[in-house]
Amino acid sequence: MATKVLVPLLGEGIEEVTVIKWLKQEGDSVDELEPLLEVNTDKVDTEIPAPASGTVLKILAEEGAPAKVGAVLAFIGKPGESVEGSATATTPTKVEPSVERQKSVPASATRDPSASSGQAPRPSTKQGVGFISPVVAKIAAEHGVNLQDVTGTGLNGRITKNDVLSYVEGQRSKVQSRGAQPATLQPSHMQTVDSDQLIKHTVIRKQIAEHMVMSKHTSPHVLTVMEADMHRVLKHRSANKETFARDGVNLTFTAYFMMAIVAGLKAYPNVNSSWTDEGILVHRAVNIGMATSLGEEGLIVPVIKDADHLSLLAMAGAVNDLANRARSKKLQPDDVKGGTFTLTNHGTSGSLFAFPVINQPQCGILGIGAMQKRVVVIDDAIAIRPMVYLSFVFDHRILDGASADWFLMKVKETLENWA
Repeated sequence: MATKVLVPLLGEGIEEVTVIKWLKQEGDSVDELEPLLEVNTDKVDTEIPAPASGTVLKILAEEGAPAKVGAVLAFIGKPGESVEGSATATTPTKVEPSVERQKSVPASATRDPSASSGQAPRPSTKQGVGFISPVVAKIAAEHGVNLQDVTGTGLNGRITKNDVLSYVEGQRSKVQSRGAQPATLQPSHMQTVDSDQLIKHTVIRKQIAEHMVMSKHTSPHVLTVMEADMHRVLKHRSANKETFARDGVNLTFTAYFMMAIVAGLKAYPNVNSSWTDEGILVHRAVNIGMATSLGEEGLIVPVIKDADHLSLLAMAGAVNDLANRARSKKLQPDDVKGGTFTLTNHGTSGSLFAFPVINQPQCGILGIGAMQKRVVVIDDAIAIRPMVYLSFVFDHRILDGASADWFLMKVKETLENWA
């Protein structure tokens, strides 16, 4: 009997992957545990190995297409073996992640109240739309739909993709019956000429776009900016860089910024939180995401777990490891999950300050500008110091201006008073 190739469970909460590339084609022979195809989830590319040796009899999932966890991707067996009637999904097997997921959210905060009572999911009310997935947010934006007008039929009244599409179709039918078509229900199209070039979206670019639209739709973004004198950090780095290198660690400025963020989050725990309809969920674990550029492909945000337990040496080592694995496409899905705050160093390309987009469902994101020597006044004397702008974008539902500035001031003071 032919062996099914299933979409495995690659991590906690992962329900779907996108097939990137088949490494074997129909008719090719394959050995057990040999890489069979590449899939993408949460902007992480992962190889799925063959579950058995044999010949690839039939491929069911096309490249670029999504596939649910547990779905059948292909069949492997003996040449000429029939696979008719076998293309059904089965219970997925768990693939253990390389990094254990930190349980920062209490079970009571994530438990579905209808699961234990046996009640059916309830339609959403008009008081709030709750969590909206990137796909739903994108479709709503394209069609000009106010999600307050859509009735959700998903779990706990969550609005699904089909809910939005059904609403759009219903509105279109109403308007057509009146002999008119509103512009807001029609996606806009750009006129093209022969000299234009269409660059197809990559999976990562689509995911970035959807997440950014969803984030701006979800929370009110507010920016506050301060500048920090880095001369003490520079002195410390200069004195310790060679010592760290003997331990195989490159002491980058990112490690110092991470440590300063940890100090700020410990002093003001509400910044290390997420918004929920029931209240502000303050996370016990301090898991800091580190935005890492992948060049033209986009960026990815691997997460340093339990950052508040790390020394500067350990932090620098973690920064090196995640950055290297991100650029060599060796991250695991769990490496990009569980973040409670994010750092983005946009200054590497010369930017002085920026307005980063919050990585939902986190409270805030800190942007680091390019370091420049500038003239400053210190104790009524003019001095030249290496300065950086710190751009903190926060969710105004959680923080007010004063509390956001207290956090940012702690980050600034930690950098300026480095010993």
